[in-house]
Amino acid sequence: MQTLALQLTTTFVDDAIAFVTDISRSIVELATAPIERIARACDVAGVLEQRRADISAPRPAPHLGRRRNLRNGWFSLFGGLSELT
Repeated sequence: MQTLALQLTTTFVDDAIAFVTDISRSIVELATAPIERIARACDVAGVLEQRRADISAPRPAPHLGRRRNLRNGWFSLFGGLSELT
């Protein structure tokens, strides 16, 4: 059985982590807001909206026999440029 002091400490730590995460997310959004506005204004072909729709769309289950494309992996330098080719 946990003591009250331990419960208060873990609750405080969890709340502090959530607070720091939210504050940092807000700072990043404030810093990148002008860049996002410029990007949306320059997006004539609708590439950004399509990319956001693709990210939020549910993905099909991966097939076991299919080989993974390493060009578009997590650590690929040019993986974000794949829609341009």
